[in-house]
Amino acid sequence: MRYAVNKKLVTTMPIITSVWRYTRTAIALHWTLVVLLTLMAALGWYMMSIEDDPGSDWYFDTHKSMGLVIALLIAARIAWRLTHRPQALPARLPEWQCRLARGTQVLLYVVMVLMPITGYIGASYSKERVQWFGFAMPQWTSPDHDRAELFFGIHSVLIWILVTLVSVHALGALKHLLIDKDGVFQRMWIRH
Repeated sequence: MRYAVNKKLVTTMPIITSVWRYTRTAIALHWTLVVLLTLMAALGWYMMSIEDDPGSDWYFDTHKSMGLVIALLIAARIAWRLTHRPQALPARLPEWQCRLARGTQVLLYVVMVLMPITGYIGASYSKERVQWFGFAMPQWTSPDHDRAELFFGIHSVLIWILVTLVSVHALGALKHLLIDKDGVFQRMWIRH
């Protein structure tokens, strides 16, 4: 581009800014887990409302099977994150926002790891045991109703913590998208 300024010709180059983005694998794992965890929470709440109804076993077995799949995806996501470190948030963001984002993400990972572990241990102590789409998993405990209920109770508390953390995370993402319009949201958005 050329501009005339005080009878002098000035040449300028447009400033090109590119937003750093997560890898396609990280984005795919993120959004796959968003969908699956949402479905699992809904299935979990529904199956608890029909716990004693005939035919409810199918919902419990499906929940356990999908929980094992999600556990593998969470492990893959953590491994990917450890080997593909994301770029830091933009320096223009206030420090409190960066700390809140980091803290929320760390807690999300902790809860995502603890959810399938507590569910698996609780199911291992139950009479029904753990099956993965009809295949019995190794049995390493004897049925113990009290221990099963303890771990299922922890599992239930963790889902509410997860819902709270996801809400904070989503509100922060929407703030960046709709209010700040600073490209932070686009770092994890699905590419075309």
